Amino acid sequence: MIMRMSSLFLRTLREDPADAEVPSHKLLVRAGYIRRAAPGIYTWLPLGLKVLRKVEGIVRQEMDAIGAQELTFPALLPREPYEATNRWTEYGDGIFRLKDRKDADYLLGPTHEEMFTLVVKDLYSSYKDLPLSIYQIQNKYRDEARPRAGLLRGREFIMKDSYSFDVDDAGLEESYAKHRDAYVRIFDRLGFEYVIVKATSGAMGGSRSEEFLARADVGEDTYVRCTHCDYAANVEAVETRVPAAQPFDGVPAAHAEDTPDTPTIDSLVAVLNAEHPRADRPWVAGDTLKNVLVMLVSPTGERTPLAIGLPGDREVDLKRLGGQIEPLDVEPMTEEELKAFPALVKGYIGPAHAGRTILGEESESGIRYVVDPRVVEGTAWVTGANVAGQHVLDLVAGRDFTADGTIEAAEVRDGDACPRCEGGTLETARGIEMGHVFQLGRKYAEALDLKVLDENGKLVTVTMGSYGIGVTRAVAAIAEGTLDEIGLCWPRHVAPADVHLVAAGKDEEIFAAADRIAAELSEAGVEVLYDDRTGKISPGVKFKDAELIGVPTIVVVGRNLATDGTVEVRDRASGEKQQVAVDHVVGQLVDLVRRH
Repeated sequence: MIMRMSSLFLRTLREDPADAEVPSHKLLVRAGYIRRAAPGIYTWLPLGLKVLRKVEGIVRQEMDAIGAQELTFPALLPREPYEATNRWTEYGDGIFRLKDRKDADYLLGPTHEEMFTLVVKDLYSSYKDLPLSIYQIQNKYRDEARPRAGLLRGREFIMKDSYSFDVDDAGLEESYAKHRDAYVRIFDRLGFEYVIVKATSGAMGGSRSEEFLARADVGEDTYVRCTHCDYAANVEAVETRVPAAQPFDGVPAAHAEDTPDTPTIDSLVAVLNAEHPRADRPWVAGDTLKNVLVMLVSPTGERTPLAIGLPGDREVDLKRLGGQIEPLDVEPMTEEELKAFPALVKGYIGPAHAGRTILGEESESGIRYVVDPRVVEGTAWVTGANVAGQHVLDLVAGRDFTADGTIEAAEVRDGDACPRCEGGTLETARGIEMGHVFQLGRKYAEALDLKVLDENGKLVTVTMGSYGIGVTRAVAAIAEGTLDEIGLCWPRHVAPADVHLVAAGKDEEIFAAADRIAAELSEAGVEVLYDDRTGKISPGVKFKDAELIGVPTIVVVGRNLATDGTVEVRDRASGEKQQVAVDHVVGQLVDLVRRH
């Protein structure tokens, strides 16, 4: 097939679009692959659509290879199934809702667990019908508050979502393993670096959960990996290495001390070292217990207070906290909301003082109190006395206060201990979430009453797995992982063409030779993007467009044709060039394409 640039629906740009923030977004627009239609919504132009369809093709081939069957659901969905699972409410402002002329409620599908579950319930009723894996590649819609980074965070996007249905947990494990292996093959073929990390299930529910992250500095996901073992996890799923409980027989009774003008951890540490020095070493921020007040916000807007205790050298990571409490959102407690709890003094909040429990089990304030896993029994802390200008020293966990539970909400830092191995430490990196696999279990089957008869004739609830891939996001991730300072640089198996043929000159002989090469390549099954533009389009402009567009092999038919009968073959990724006899170039290119 030949795409001629003289007639191709394409305009390249020399300047970055004003709204583009990341390199892939800038180059995909400049090279004529996508155009912005609205914030977070993009039109796919011919070159972009070719790349997108090739990515879809790879996903489809590997899903079919594990026996999954493709179907397609509507994007416009009724309210009722989502009411049954409570997600009509839980999604809050995150979905697009609309009404028809009869005032019935609908939504634009953000994800399709309910529809997959119901179609299986409609058609299957016996264990003999299972296991089953079905999938679709379809547009999804989410009302992102801040769409950004082009295709990486949009309001309309294409996903591959698949679901497995099994009679028991052993079957789910097998289905999960098949999908996971398929994902490894898919991402190996897509051609960017990725890592598989432990993840949280969040609002999806379920047990085992893993993410496939493309390594990228522009990624919105932070993950950690161990310097010693193969442990890797999204920060939301990192498990803190919990220290052993400590004896506290020799710890003095808790005592309040004056610490005026110390509303911050830094100011508190300075006063402690000046007025209440330790005998063994200076006070540090990690000796203090910081208590952070937040509000948990339900999808209906109901606000519930929560207090979080953590070492003073750590901050609460709101994204990490959010992953623990989905589908609730989290917001800081306002000044007005704090006034409802007179026992709490801003800047001097602590879990207990003078024998009173202010936060925690049977607390005076009534606020649920959870602590970082490092706050174990026997650890002694300096924390607020709930009196302006005072802190409590030697407040011991388990002796002087008891929390309602623990939560993984503190920031994860380079150098933290690996939770899996001895001696390993964690290092952080950034990535783009490309795929997510869940063992959903029976959450949706129970909500929608999906049951089958087992081999003993007994009704059992089906267990499910959920497996998603961001297809449009994959295009951006591939671009992000392979681009260079001059343009896009596609791997051959997803590129819009195999060869970018450039007729660089005005002589008829150059165009005649280029026409012949294009025709012969096409006949041999090689996809050709042919820059056959004439007029005032200079060779320099054509070369810049070829570098920007990023087809893996660039062939230039130019002045060397007349002088020594050769054309230039250039590898876009490496920049390596060679002169090839015009009579041999087609055969060489065909061999090159077939080898890859």
